[in-house]
Amino acid sequence: MKHIGENVVRIEAEALRALADRLAGPMASAFNRALEFMFHCRGRVVVTGMGKSGLIARKIAATLSSTGSPALYLHPVEALHGDLGMIVRGDVVLALSASGETEEILQLMATIKRLQVPLISMTCDESSSEAAHDGARSTRAASTLASSADVALDCSISKEACSLGLAPTASTTTMLALGDALAVALSEKRGFKEEDFANLHPGGKLGKRLARVESLMHTGEAVPRVTAQTKMPDVIYEMSRKKLGMTTVVEGDRLLGVISDGDLRRLLEQRGKDTLDLAAEDCMTRTPKTISGREFAATALARMEEMKITSLVVVDGIAGNKLRLRGIVHLHDLWGTEMV
Repeated sequence: MKHIGENVVRIEAEALRALADRLAGPMASAFNRALEFMFHCRGRVVVTGMGKSGLIARKIAATLSSTGSPALYLHPVEALHGDLGMIVRGDVVLALSASGETEEILQLMATIKRLQVPLISMTCDESSSEAAHDGARSTRAASTLASSADVALDCSISKEACSLGLAPTASTTTMLALGDALAVALSEKRGFKEEDFANLHPGGKLGKRLARVESLMHTGEAVPRVTAQTKMPDVIYEMSRKKLGMTTVVEGDRLLGVISDGDLRRLLEQRGKDTLDLAAEDCMTRTPKTISGREFAATALARMEEMKITSLVVVDGIAGNKLRLRGIVHLHDLWGTEMV
């Protein structure tokens, strides 16, 4: 009994290794054709499957959507009772069936063909990758689904991980992996970038980690600011009132420098009470640490950690390499992102 779990994982790992070998060899052409159909799809990728294959189909549809390829899951039984209208010209259908003979899936074929919608199949019948679409002779007839598809993808396995050889285990694992392979390859082909991913994941911990600085920064009256001529007592008052441990020194919206708590402590140590006779321009750091509002919160955190500071001035560049003040992002603002 103690080796059952290990054996299940080894059987599924072997199924994945065999799948990778097919992708690198005999199935490479079919995979690339499937990729082209999905890349040129003007509508959505409609993913369908029954039972355990249906659960995998749902996940594939979700992965495609989250990586920049609009997709939806279509339950084949619901499709037969009205939801077939979800498939329209311009879509691509990705159908999953271990046997390739799932009755509910096959009943969709007439509509798919009538709409002239490209069909990609994922089946576990061993001859699917050798179907006539690859121009090769099969040693035995492909399943009905594989032979009807424009592209037939082979998810065949040597055996299921279930000790009875009945429960879908290794077969659904290969379908899931092949769906991920299509989704990732498609996102690469589309030039899908980190910022695109962030736009599609605004919620949850992932969304918080990918939040933009401009969505977290202090703006308007919350930003401490003084002019170059402001005397130090008023500078200290502004820093204390805004509670960010620093203040910006500005001319209108143009950033001239910053004064931090650390700057103030060092001045007091060096000059004592004479510090209060100085103006902001005499005390400010003229090359402050800044960041763009379009940067990710994770980038802001990394810079703060690297520079051992607790705040960054958020700026826009203007003519002559001058910087326009937009806001302040503080380490405390990043706590809500669950990165700190």
